[in-house]
Amino acid sequence: MPGTHRSRGRRVLRWVLGSVAGLLVVAVVGVVIWSQVGVMAAEPEPLEAVSADERITVTDDPGAIVLSPADGDSDTGLVFIPGAKVGPWAYAALLAGAVAENDLTVVITKPWLNLAFFDPRPLDTFTEPEPDVDTWIVGGHSLGGVRACQLADDADALVLFASYCATDLSDADLAVLSLAGTQDGLSTPQKIADARGLLPDDAELVEIDGASHASFGDYGPQAGDGEPTIGDEEMRALVTAELAGLVGSLTP
Repeated sequence: MPGTHRSRGRRVLRWVLGSVAGLLVVAVVGVVIWSQVGVMAAEPEPLEAVSADERITVTDDPGAIVLSPADGDSDTGLVFIPGAKVGPWAYAALLAGAVAENDLTVVITKPWLNLAFFDPRPLDTFTEPEPDVDTWIVGGHSLGGVRACQLADDADALVLFASYCATDLSDADLAVLSLAGTQDGLSTPQKIADARGLLPDDAELVEIDGASHASFGDYGPQAGDGEPTIGDEEMRALVTAELAGLVGSLTP
């Protein structure tokens, strides 16, 4: 009977829709659980050194960690996006030198689900709370650098830490600094070189001898990475110097 067929069809449709909805719920829950497992946290000693540095004011906001010069004198800022499943505090020690020595305000974002690609917030989410800063750099480590490239149109400069763009910025009018490690087993020098064409012609690419992927943070060894031959203090000093050069190039 026609009515019987229609009723059976509706039951089948409801079953299909219910099954699809159930699978989506399972997938979402699975992603959320996966994003919280295996997050690489900051090592305690470098973080303690930052907290003890009287030249730096540390503010822990819900959406970001802000490192600013204690004297309040800062007109250039860096919005820094962490790598995938790396805790944001793991970058505080690496970036602290630029705050203390170069008067740079650093905003380390706290990506949704610990993954930059799941965080749709625009750059001004992190820049507007710092109204005294006039010039903004956006940057990030690894996957965070890929996300930074997507936000670069709203910034004055881009800095990549062991990362490369998937967005074509070759015609962009902005300063670019790309820092790579010769011992990086993940964002290898070859991968970074292969993506060079997506950056402006005057982008500065710097290879840090002996640096691995995890040398760009303080969170311990990372699976698939190379073995670093550079010490932490030397690494921080080199990064501070490179950031000083970038900040200086943006100052009138």
